[in-house]
Amino acid sequence: MSHHHESFASHGGLDRRLWASAALNAAITLAEFVGGILSGSLALLSDAAHNLSDVVAIVLALMARRLGRRPPTTRHTYGLKRVEVVAALVNAVTLIAVTVLIAHQAVLRLLHPEPVAQGIMLVVALGALGANVGSALLLRQHDKGDVNVRGAFLHMAQDAVASLTVVVAALLARAGVGPYVDSVAALLVGLVVLRSALSLAWQTLSTILEGVPGDVDIVDLADRVHRAFAPACLHHIHVWELGPTQRLLTAHVTVAQDMSGLDIESFLSRLKAFLHEQWAINHATIEPEVGACPQPELLGRWDKSHV
Repeated sequence: MSHHHESFASHGGLDRRLWASAALNAAITLAEFVGGILSGSLALLSDAAHNLSDVVAIVLALMARRLGRRPPTTRHTYGLKRVEVVAALVNAVTLIAVTVLIAHQAVLRLLHPEPVAQGIMLVVALGALGANVGSALLLRQHDKGDVNVRGAFLHMAQDAVASLTVVVAALLARAGVGPYVDSVAALLVGLVVLRSALSLAWQTLSTILEGVPGDVDIVDLADRVHRAFAPACLHHIHVWELGPTQRLLTAHVTVAQDMSGLDIESFLSRLKAFLHEQWAINHATIEPEVGACPQPELLGRWDKSHV
């Protein structure tokens, strides 16, 4: 019970920090949008679009976290952790669309430069920089095992760098190259956003397609298990993720014919602990075999004749 209450309090505290970060980013978005219109700064408008996507991302992450904490049901036996992955994919697609619009407008502005109002642009950019730094600080003590929250923290830190770029563009606004610097700053922000969005899209698509997590090498996994638990041999292996911090494995494993039922249970318990310690696999379903397996290959195949 103590652990449950502590976990619940931890979730609640993190959720409050995420809501505070979303509120700060909403304020940044509004200020930069109005400031961009009044000053004529494309860099401010691009950063406003960037921060708007952050607000959407944080709200989606909060909704996904709440759904993901729901217990399993007879309809969704693993719970709703995959909702977090779908939310991340929606965010990635949104970021890519925003980046395309930013790049299009920035190229047009480079071809037809327009002056910007330095005073308004600088004040708003400095405010945005401060708010982004504040958002990053709110999430700095995130759970290292929660990749969703860690991603949000890195995103906030990245936003602070983007805002700093806009501040530099504002400081140079009155120089002869000012209009060009504003457009270049917008493109730089867009490139940073695009890089993050493409990486996020790739990761989420890989998860949805039940790909093996990037830090797991199945050949190495099988080899290390064999060396640690010889003569046991893993085969017919499947490894995938439902969502952040929820990795699964199914496999067959050969065991000695003279092992008793209790010995097999003890062996499987030690094997699962090893998988969790080495690869953060927290749900392993392993089928022990004492005879020849009809599918001895390392990777399992979809074969209707074997269920």
